Amino acid sequence: MTMDGRLVVRRRVPEGSEGRVAALYWEAFGRKLTPALDPPDKGRAFIASHLQHDRGVVALHNGQVVAVAGYRLDGRALTGGGVKDVLAAYGPVRGLPRLALLALFERTPAPGELVMDGIAVDAAHRGRGIGSLLLRHIAAIAAESACHRVRLDVIDVNSRARALYERHGFTAHRTEQTPYLRRLLGFGAVTTMHRPVTAADLTTAREGR
Repeated sequence: MTMDGRLVVRRRVPEGSEGRVAALYWEAFGRKLTPALDPPDKGRAFIASHLQHDRGVVALHNGQVVAVAGYRLDGRALTGGGVKDVLAAYGPVRGLPRLALLALFERTPAPGELVMDGIAVDAAHRGRGIGSLLLRHIAAIAAESACHRVRLDVIDVNSRARALYERHGFTAHRTEQTPYLRRLLGFGAVTTMHRPVTAADLTTAREGR
């Protein structure tokens, strides 16, 4: 855990803050998640009830989570919930098409790779460098886990996020055109970006313990 002024960064979602993290995630990615997990109240509840606490890095201000960065490593991600969970929550008739949509978002890491699952920052706390702070912690976790690369996907309508990632050493690897998803999910292309894990990241990891 590290501190930056009154801001505390913790490498785990605190117990009891699942609803807050789910709300932040929905605010950031709701347009993409709505077709699979709507209505919003039910979608947020589903995310909250299936969080993998040790696959998230959070920033807290005065004890409240104001930002979260999720990642996938060793077969587990921040946002959990499998086939049985979706079917239990939505029923077989409504659940099956939702599973097909959720499958579009699955990103399996290659060996030696940590896959980041986006950053969500509360609107009142944006522009203060919190996203950058969380990215540094994600890179440190990758270094601690002996990964050689961090990978993420960014959609074409999120230029602000892409600019942040580029400032932190991510470069575009490939872009997949998805015009068939524009009407449904609101974006028409997804760019995969890579960032190598460096010796400096390992130093950050040691200092953050």
